[in-house]
Amino acid sequence: MHKITMLGSGFIGMFYTQVLHGLRSRDRVQTIYSRSEERARQFAKDWDVPKWTTDIGEAINDPDTDVVVVGLPNNLHEPAVMAAAKAGKAVLCTKPLGRNAEEAKRMLDAVESAGVFAGYLEDLAYTPKTLKALRSVQNGAVGKVLWARSRETHPGPHSDWFWDREQSGGGAIVDMGCHCIEIARNFIGKEVRPLEVMCWADTQVHPIEAEDSAVGLVRYAGGAIGQFEVSWTFRGGMDLRDEVSGTGGTIWLNHWLRTGFDLFTAEGEKGYVAEKAESETGWLFPVGDEAGALGYVETFRDMLDSLDDGTEPMETFYDGYVVNAIMDAAYRSMETKQWETVELEDWRGSDETKGRAELTDYDDAHFLVKEEKMPDGRTKLILKEKAGGKIIQRVFE
Repeated sequence: MHKITMLGSGFIGMFYTQVLHGLRSRDRVQTIYSRSEERARQFAKDWDVPKWTTDIGEAINDPDTDVVVVGLPNNLHEPAVMAAAKAGKAVLCTKPLGRNAEEAKRMLDAVESAGVFAGYLEDLAYTPKTLKALRSVQNGAVGKVLWARSRETHPGPHSDWFWDREQSGGGAIVDMGCHCIEIARNFIGKEVRPLEVMCWADTQVHPIEAEDSAVGLVRYAGGAIGQFEVSWTFRGGMDLRDEVSGTGGTIWLNHWLRTGFDLFTAEGEKGYVAEKAESETGWLFPVGDEAGALGYVETFRDMLDSLDDGTEPMETFYDGYVVNAIMDAAYRSMETKQWETVELEDWRGSDETKGRAELTDYDDAHFLVKEEKMPDGRTKLILKEKAGGKIIQRVFE
């Protein structure tokens, strides 16, 4: 059983506490910290939390808790993690780990120096669909992964600090690109080094200093491309989709707007529909179990089971650091409009680089490029001559 200090009484703190109290049935939030006394009191009442405080030091150093969960605005992650490491507490931090790689690296160094358990709460890498797809990829179902695309778009965040670049560290990239980048890393392979990033981003709609839309490409050493698409300008709810393309297969995942639960109502739902839903009339797409569908359940299961077993969770502070480094390159590319190198002071994966495309023999004189069944029933082969490299085709009845 773990007794937990929850830092943050907002939307994410509510989701985390809901899962923790319902997951393994033995873990409980013991202390809730909020910057607002009113919210702290109400949160404690709503979720049956024994202690509340507006003193973050008191919350982290509570002698009755052994785990600190950081669900605070981005600019408060580093001081909270540093304090938890100093207190010798296990610490779980929401995404992104830092506002930039420099902050993330300091947090990584702090928990490793203190020897405390640390987990990166990247929930969208833990959705049931994603975990099943990852197992398929790891089992070789799609062959070598060539391209992984992840999309998260919605009408914009729910709290003011997200929109303030100084507090958040950026806009849609740092808010949602972190999800998309880490999902692609999982599919491509975390041991594969991210090399460089090309990113377009702009402020298309909102009167803010940060980007509200972005599209980026991350090139990996193995030749694969990770693609992220993020926006705070999408109308119609929240769109979460992933695609994986490999030499031997393809995966399409749709996590939110097409859940298998479609509801049309002229009367109105008269209540909460789903996160970021913009309407309660017309066609609606409710979600039966939001915490499960968004990966929170499996996130905390992995974190707490790993803590109990003395093993590393699937998502670590090191992963958070790598994601921050990729996002830093995206922000540089946004300004320079060029490919920008991913700067990793600490790289723990492979340094293998891309080799040539694999060649498949057709016969002694040709490589097979493609085989296709035509509408008239004939088979067409596209071949490459081994001697001269010429591309030819042959058609068979």
